[in-house]
Amino acid sequence: MTAFRQTLKTASDLAESGLVTNDAAADIARVTERYAVAIPPAMAALIEPADPNDPIAKQFIPDVRELGRHPLEDADPIGDAVKSPMYGIVHRYCDRVLLKLVSVCPVYCRFCFRREMVGPGKISALSDTELAAALDYIRAHSKIWEVILTGGDPFVLSPRRIAEVTNALSDIAHVKVLRWHTRVPAVAPEHITNALTEALRSPTKTVYVALHANHPREMTAIARTACARIIDAGIAMVSQTVLLKGVNDDTDTLEALMRAFVEARVKPYYLHHGDLAPGTAHFRTTIAEGQALMRALRARLSGLALPTYVLDIPGAHGKVPIGPAHLSKSPTSPVYTVQDSQGQVHTYEDCCAAPAHLPEEA
Repeated sequence: MTAFRQTLKTASDLAESGLVTNDAAADIARVTERYAVAIPPAMAALIEPADPNDPIAKQFIPDVRELGRHPLEDADPIGDAVKSPMYGIVHRYCDRVLLKLVSVCPVYCRFCFRREMVGPGKISALSDTELAAALDYIRAHSKIWEVILTGGDPFVLSPRRIAEVTNALSDIAHVKVLRWHTRVPAVAPEHITNALTEALRSPTKTVYVALHANHPREMTAIARTACARIIDAGIAMVSQTVLLKGVNDDTDTLEALMRAFVEARVKPYYLHHGDLAPGTAHFRTTIAEGQALMRALRARLSGLALPTYVLDIPGAHGKVPIGPAHLSKSPTSPVYTVQDSQGQVHTYEDCCAAPAHLPEEA
């Protein structure tokens, strides 16, 4: 495994590191003119340059196909802008908001649904004034129960800044849960320090960290140590994974990834169907393929290790589960048809106590 000392950010960096050929670098340079590139040492070290189908390389090394665009693709595929009442806030659901603290990441995924909004040249982080206004919005909306801290990747912020945000949210009585979304424990695990985990801790709120990882090779020993540091500080962790063609669209890979999460005390949460971000058609599977994978996973994994397969409906309509249906019923029959995890079909009929007979009033 090659040791890398710094983040690779240009086509020249990738060529000089040996991760791509000089010929490929010319096409990559065209992509980098449009979309950000950053591959930190921990991820660069996992790439096998001799393997044209390396699943780590596919996630992070630019591909000229990104310059194409399917007619259904959109710069804002899940409608963040539609549900953004002010800069830094997305309020799609009544009881929770996104607080987008930064517009930069330690690594840039080639399939990112916010790829038009993040990277060099974008505003890197909320200013003090912008953050104060966003916090005022949260204070003013008493139905907000959960705040999801995202970006970009909020773990690029200093522990001091993270602590400021944690403390400010801790003082809002109606907010009960803080959830931080990040890739850092896997892609830059050296940044998960005791200072950072202390900054995440809240005296009054429940804190979660949602880890985004897509392949079991990302769950290295040092990544698991970083997760342990977070969890041992009293912070629960869940996972998010994107279903990606050529990366994890097979049962063995997803099974290994979900087992790796659970072994690291990270609860599998979501398996996302690929969003309609520009230049990402080569990553997307069909929904039917995703459902078949979920059906296969249910036959292999306990419920503890199963994520929910979800689609973020284009146009700001939110997430819905789209896993395979195991239950069906004709409207003309009281009998349900149920398919078990091995594909066998069974029947089930409701068996409930009849309503108690109430005596008529005199």
